[in-house]
Amino acid sequence: MESLHDDNIANAEPVFVNSKANLGRVRLHNSTTKEIILIPTPSIDPNDPLNWAKSYRYYIAGLSCYAVFLTTFVSAGPAITIVIDAEYFFGPSLKLLEKHAAKAAYLFTTTTLTIGMGNLFWMPLILKFGRRPIYLISFLCYLATTIWCAFAKSYESELAARILLGLAAGSGDCLVPLTISDIFFLHERGTMMVWYTVSNAGGVALGLVISGLITKDHPWQVIYYVCIALLGFCVLLLFFTMPETMYVRNIAPGPTTELHATTLEKTMNFDDGHLGTESVNSEIFIPAKHTYRQRHRFWNGTFTKEPFLKLFLRPVLLLALPPVLWATLVFSVALGFYVALTSNASLAFQTVYHFKAYQTGLCFISSIVGGAIGIAFGGIITDKIADHFTRRNGGIREPEMRLPSLVISIVLGPLALILYGVGLQNKLHWIVPTLGFGILNFVIVQATTVSLVYTIDSYRPVAGEVVVTQMAFKGAFGFLLFFYTNPWIAEAGYVDSTATMAAIFGAVMLFVIPLYLWGSKIRHVTLGWKVMNFVCWDEDREIGE
Repeated sequence: MESLHDDNIANAEPVFVNSKANLGRVRLHNSTTKEIILIPTPSIDPNDPLNWAKSYRYYIAGLSCYAVFLTTFVSAGPAITIVIDAEYFFGPSLKLLEKHAAKAAYLFTTTTLTIGMGNLFWMPLILKFGRRPIYLISFLCYLATTIWCAFAKSYESELAARILLGLAAGSGDCLVPLTISDIFFLHERGTMMVWYTVSNAGGVALGLVISGLITKDHPWQVIYYVCIALLGFCVLLLFFTMPETMYVRNIAPGPTTELHATTLEKTMNFDDGHLGTESVNSEIFIPAKHTYRQRHRFWNGTFTKEPFLKLFLRPVLLLALPPVLWATLVFSVALGFYVALTSNASLAFQTVYHFKAYQTGLCFISSIVGGAIGIAFGGIITDKIADHFTRRNGGIREPEMRLPSLVISIVLGPLALILYGVGLQNKLHWIVPTLGFGILNFVIVQATTVSLVYTIDSYRPVAGEVVVTQMAFKGAFGFLLFFYTNPWIAEAGYVDSTATMAAIFGAVMLFVIPLYLWGSKIRHVTLGWKVMNFVCWDEDREIGE
């Protein structure tokens, strides 16, 4: 295994670790040398995920992103076949096509809802029992329900399978952000988290493209055959190569606790299984490095003493915190409006441009391109902006330092929605609404990454519940939009409906301004409210930042 860390970090520089006192405010740069300090401070345990080889950590992140990619690929991709599903289950009828298509849409609206419900179900188990057992159990359930979808013979059976499929898929939204937070440092988190959001959004876009192409020459069931193969491969990789990434850190308690970052890369190297003695007391006990079987065992005990009731209710109560509420609204409107457009696309493009399902699916290539561009703006560029403000602040990082990067999404989000509505209403060239898809997916990747990492940085010990709050309510909002979009557009028209969406999106995004100016004060004041006593976490949830 390679040396522990490639980053330059400062020696004996104080690092705030009491989360309740600091809420994401940490020293990230040495005040003298300006070098990066590793947050959280790694232990001397070779089994600490932060001490694993960087290439191994990248592999784990890649595998987890592949898993979340499949959760949206399978759950949302087949939505391109709504018209085909309507004809298959209810028979071909031009007169009743719109009515039958609305009923066929339930196959996908209910999945969107149950994914959100699945977030609430899986997260307490993930926090209590760790990541690995939930990866294996939930994805085996996901595979089983996908097989059911492929062989269902009636609408009722298909609907039941899709409902359960959503419950199983809900784990992916929870697991992946936590896995990435487990194995990467604070200064790496934005760049790595963008791969989660692009995988999540890319699963929808690529799923729609591939599903559409499959229907050109094959029945809709073949979509699920492909999904079964992809999921089966994922389950094998998870079983044989995904370790437990949750790690309990020994953080000294106290309201003013500080730790000193040490130059670990100069003193620690586990290539030969031993610790260097340049600056570390040789009497310190160093646990033995886990074997392959130990690292991949199914059961690792419990990781917190917090009761299930508290773990279950905390995501709901977290909505009272303004930063979490805002980030939840960003997720809800960005992904919800994208779901609304995708649920309408098949019928709209068939009506306006006389496109077949595969042709409509190909239009979502623009979403893939938009998401790819969003990787840079949501990850590396945002990290550089935050790093710039950190250096200007004397090396002290505040979570709000990521927020200025959202200016581009404030402008492009409403533009994307209007392009879609105006293009269809006025029967402009199909490239106009297609550009709307691409720009909107760029905004999804950029805006949701920044807002998600902002809240994780602010409330790191309860990052799991913070993620669930955003994902669960995003699912409920997406369900409502998926359910009502087509009737809404039929009544109001494309321009009025998408203009309303654009106004809502812009209004939500503009709340970034007060958060940037007064976010630190807002976080501390609101967490001190009496109603937040139930939200505050136990000491065994502290993780060193």
